[in-house]
Amino acid sequence: MASKSSKKKPNSKRSNSKPASSPMASPKHFHLKRFFILISIMLPVCVIVVLGVSSNTSYKISSDHHSVKIYGFELVNEFPHDPRAFTQGLVYAGNESLYESTGLYKQSTVRRVAIQTGKVEVLHKMPDSFFGEGLTLLGERLFQVTWLTKIGFIYDTKNLQKMEDGWGLATDGKILYGSDGTSTLYQIDPQTLKATRKQVIQFNGREVRYLNELEYINGEIWANVWQTDCIARISPKDGRMLGWILLPTLRQGLIAAGYNGIDVLNGIAWDSNKNRIFVTGKLWPKLYEIKLHPERRQIDNKDIEQLCVP
Repeated sequence: MASKSSKKKPNSKRSNSKPASSPMASPKHFHLKRFFILISIMLPVCVIVVLGVSSNTSYKISSDHHSVKIYGFELVNEFPHDPRAFTQGLVYAGNESLYESTGLYKQSTVRRVAIQTGKVEVLHKMPDSFFGEGLTLLGERLFQVTWLTKIGFIYDTKNLQKMEDGWGLATDGKILYGSDGTSTLYQIDPQTLKATRKQVIQFNGREVRYLNELEYINGEIWANVWQTDCIARISPKDGRMLGWILLPTLRQGLIAAGYNGIDVLNGIAWDSNKNRIFVTGKLWPKLYEIKLHPERRQIDNKDIEQLCVP
């Protein structure tokens, strides 16, 4: 890996850019009623795969009595991204912009970012005592979780006015989905903010731990698996694994270009109107638009476990 990836250890790098910050009113907190489990396991995982800028390789394998598809990708576009942004949550905001949640103590923010330029259009700086985590958009409200505090925040999408511990959030437009860094995926009532259902995600008989940033895409939950270059595709109906997306060449390409200070892959955004997928990582200088390509090659379950199931 380019650097020792530690999700929770503060990084010495700070953003020197100072985009205009919108006026903020008094915060509205929400408490998550213990549905998240605190996680402090730090397990560096080094994933070394074939170098390159893009891959269109995909595989099909059999796991737990159903077919699991493995996808590579085609690189469609790349855009500038703040290299000081410790990306924890990413969601498409419409009008060629993204909402982004960033982490690290004293550096955590919620921001709206222009895709084409990477410019921060609106910024809310969180209090120094909070470590920002996952983010999702439901109606006109942004929901954000924080690490270790059991406190989350709701924001107005127009000006980012702030209206349990977690790692990622997503929504299907009706309910929220949450992760806490374990192998458990939660379904959450957005009105009461209580967990209504939880599912343990497994692949080939092993729990898929470190579920991180989430996105709801075409009836599936996509989840970054922390410390890997893999995205898990999960059925929200029964929690079964539907597929894996392998993205090692993005990080490898950045390292080859001299970006040795980058951290792990993290951040998925979906533009449902144009069917566009955006991905990035913590401290990455690039945001990527990708297109998936399933193919016929075979790969052993054990190889996927080594790459994607720490």
